[in-house]
Amino acid sequence: MILASLYGASGPVAAADCEATPNAGIDWSGCSKANLMLPSSTLTKAVLSGANLSATDLGSSDLTEANLEKATLIRASLSGATAEKANFSRIEAYRSNFSGIKAAGASFAGAELQRTNLTEADLTGADFSKAELSRVNFSKSTITGTRFSLANLARAKLTGATFKGPIAFDEAFLFLTRVEGLDLSAATGLKQEQIALACGDGQTKLPTGLTPPPNWPCKHD
Repeated sequence: MILASLYGASGPVAAADCEATPNAGIDWSGCSKANLMLPSSTLTKAVLSGANLSATDLGSSDLTEANLEKATLIRASLSGATAEKANFSRIEAYRSNFSGIKAAGASFAGAELQRTNLTEADLTGADFSKAELSRVNFSKSTITGTRFSLANLARAKLTGATFKGPIAFDEAFLFLTRVEGLDLSAATGLKQEQIALACGDGQTKLPTGLTPPPNWPCKHD
């Protein structure tokens, strides 16, 4: 029975190696790696699901196609990291620094990213469906093709973000979301009741059929 539990249909089942140094394809699933200095690490296709990386510095690291599902990254730094097609779904990353991250095609579905810094990030084609994004700063980020369906963007800042073509806001919560100066004419899923909650200005462009509410520009607290 013991041997059977260690072997699958195709051979031995790999176990997490929490003591190993960072390398491509490493399995740190469920490991405690909090409060560490690991900048510029190579973690391509690493398995970090469920790992505790709180307050850890992974700035400028390569996390391409890494799996961080359900990882804890509270106050962690991934500033300047490369994370194309990485899986950040359902992570906890309150007050973290993801500024300048290159995360095209990454999934942040269901992630909790309250007050996280995502300025100047490449989020082309990223998926933030059902994510908690209150007070997240997306200023100067690239959000072409990004999906915010069912996301909570309350008080998030999109001012200065750049994108071409549609981005999805189906049933997103846009309470005091900063969209000043943005051309949202190609955005999908937007409804008048969402716009009524958001904060735009005279330069904000809306999809056909939607109109700026009388409270624009908003007074901010």
